Amino acid sequence: MSKGKLLTGVLVGAAAGAVLGILMAPDKGSETRKKIAKKGNDVSGSVKDGFEKLGDTVSEKYRNIKDDAKEMIDKAKNKESALNQKYNTDNSF
Repeated sequence: MSKGKLLTGVLVGAAAGAVLGILMAPDKGSETRKKIAKKGNDVSGSVKDGFEKLGDTVSEKYRNIKDDAKEMIDKAKNKESALNQKYNTDNSF
């Protein structure tokens, strides 16, 4: 299971548990609504933080892949140049 799906599942489960816990509490309706609004804000913040972390991870992976690809291209160009010098040809990419 991917980290993104796991994080989403945990956050949805936590939100559902919090809402059910509040709805089952023996408080007045106005107090329950306040609690639901507060929990909603808390969960919203948690979800936002989770997506920011996921976005940071994806960005970092993208940068790493991009850097690796550039390095591979540079190595291929260097090998081409070496072969061209060895065989005295010029067949560039």
